[in-house]
Order: sequence, then C-alpha cells, then structure tokens
Amino acid sequence: MTPALRAKALAVCDGKIARKGEGVGLSFYAFFANRNDDPETLMDAAEWWIRTHRLDHFEKAVKIRDMLRAGI
Repeated sequence: MTPALRAKALAVCDGKIARKGEGVGLSFYAFFANRNDDPETLMDAAEWWIRTHRLDHFEKAVKIRDMLRAGI
C-alpha cells in the first residue's frame, strides 16, 4: 500500500469512527469516490484488503485503522 493511500485510508477510518462510533464497519471502497477514476490505487487497496490480509468485505474501521497504524 502506498504511503498516500495509507494516509487517506487512516483519515477515512478516523472520520467514520468519529462520526459513527467504534462499531462502524467499512469496506475498502470507502477510500474512493463513487466512480472509478483511479483504478491503479483502487487495485492497490483491493490487493492489500483481499489478497494480502484476506479480510471480509466489511470490517470494523477500528480494526483497519489499527492495522494501518501498525504498518501491516
């Protein structure tokens, strides 16, 4: 995962948690606009989420935030 994508994903996780609480879930699509205007970065996120970590489609934002902070 690129440093820019990691920073964006952390910001999205933090924002969702702040707005909806620690039980909020999300998918890697939450890191992107509703249109596919950056397919390379989308595939980078999908690779990290699906192939590397074998995460479910929806995961707790807290879990993803903690993984990202740990550099996983």
